[in-house]
Amino acid sequence: MTFAERIGGLGAPGDHAPLYKQLQRALREAIHKKVLGPDDALPAERDLADEFKISRITVRKALDGLVSEGLLTRRQGAGTFVAARVEKSFSKLSSFTEDMISRGRVPRSEWISRSEGQVTPEESLTLGLSPGTPVYRFARIRYADGSPMAVEYTTIAAFALPSVDAVGVSLYEALEATGHRPVRALQRLRAVLFAGEQAELLGVPAKDAGLLIERRGFLKDGRAVEVTQSYYRGDAYDFVAELNALS
Repeated sequence: MTFAERIGGLGAPGDHAPLYKQLQRALREAIHKKVLGPDDALPAERDLADEFKISRITVRKALDGLVSEGLLTRRQGAGTFVAARVEKSFSKLSSFTEDMISRGRVPRSEWISRSEGQVTPEESLTLGLSPGTPVYRFARIRYADGSPMAVEYTTIAAFALPSVDAVGVSLYEALEATGHRPVRALQRLRAVLFAGEQAELLGVPAKDAGLLIERRGFLKDGRAVEVTQSYYRGDAYDFVAELNALS
């Protein structure tokens, strides 16, 4: 059975949708119906073009759209795959970069903004800092294999970093370099509907379901050093926690 036969071909006779839309629809339905499962590899673009008798440009346009939706991922040197949902454990304090690398995925961040200022009244209470204390603020889109996964807004007490430009790919790596990586955190998870800003940044429709994680990170001496709000795509993440019975 060819790949085209496996996913049911393109649109029915008389379907006047653009060919890239027809291919997207066929692939999307195959993923939703579990004909294609997580981490399944797609044929090379030239092979898809040959099977469906369409141009490689049309194939690339169709795949680009599904990558933006988070249904497919591209892995450098390996090809295009059906995206697998990411399981994030609540029992381990790890960074987004570490989580993605441990799963064989390529993390990337796109800066929305980074700035320095003074704590707001709310941040002062959350971080236990005196009014007027300097802080650094970071806003980023987090990607895995080229697909947007989360939007993060972080405030860090300025004593923990040498400058606002000290953060590269990983915030926790930068904090570890100064000896201020959190060793403990309190996290709160709740379901949200994405506002227009988050939806646009993540490439999903407004009011799509998502997950908001609010985290406070603490140093060994008990001081709070980080407060982060992370908006995760609901179609890409599962959060798990190991529970043990009381002895």
